[in-house]
Amino acid sequence: MDNIINWFTQNQPMLLAYLIKFIVAIAIFVIGKFVAKLASSATKKILIHKEVDDTVISFIANLVYGLVVIVAFIAAISHLGFNTTSLIAIVGAAGLAIGLALQGSLSNFASGILLISLKPFKAGDFVEIAGTAGVVEEVHVFSTQLRTGDNKTVIIPNGGITNGTITNYSAKPTRRVDLVIGVGYSADLKQTKQILNDVVSSHALVLKDQAITIGVSELADSSVNFVVRPWVKTPDYWTVHFDLLEEIKIELDKAGIEIPFPQLSVHVNQENPNEQ
Repeated sequence: MDNIINWFTQNQPMLLAYLIKFIVAIAIFVIGKFVAKLASSATKKILIHKEVDDTVISFIANLVYGLVVIVAFIAAISHLGFNTTSLIAIVGAAGLAIGLALQGSLSNFASGILLISLKPFKAGDFVEIAGTAGVVEEVHVFSTQLRTGDNKTVIIPNGGITNGTITNYSAKPTRRVDLVIGVGYSADLKQTKQILNDVVSSHALVLKDQAITIGVSELADSSVNFVVRPWVKTPDYWTVHFDLLEEIKIELDKAGIEIPFPQLSVHVNQENPNEQ
């Protein structure tokens, strides 16, 4: 017992120094956790202000919290005199291995963050992405869900979306309907143009405050092609598109103006049996 007391007495300065270091290390870690909570809370507020998706907000806030806590832990044990170089190397190697293993998923996640932040489209928009056209139903962190015209659900990884072209047909309030109408070379072009103009102008959903373009665009092999380009509200696009095609065909038939179609002429050469 006397030996133990003597040892403590002799090493009291060293023990006191270690005790102070230990208390400081705990203080560093506790303060680090407090700073991590503040950083996480501040990150949440910023992302909420920017109207980022709740799932992304939660993930990023937790990521910020975890990173600050790790830094505080390394600082605390470093203050105690431990060599943190090996620990940092191990953490770095583990992070690299995980990153390589989840390369595709991380790419989709990063793309999801971009889509949710930049918002090139939103739920309800009609888009064409990654070679698929449909209505956006949901935008998730890793993938985007579309509903096609024939009511199929298509799940597209976000990485494939940001790496390609995004066409958003619903982004603008108005769209131009582009039609090509071919008539025969014997048709009266002025009469044809007047009929096309009358059909388009009389449609209730065609915007009257926007210029309607109607003109000859091409002298093709078997037809004279007119372009018909009225403007409509975006939700009315397909209604006007189908209506105009039907009405134009009806009115051209009434006027006796032919819409030519491809024809194939077959010539049969019959051999004279007397020549054999």
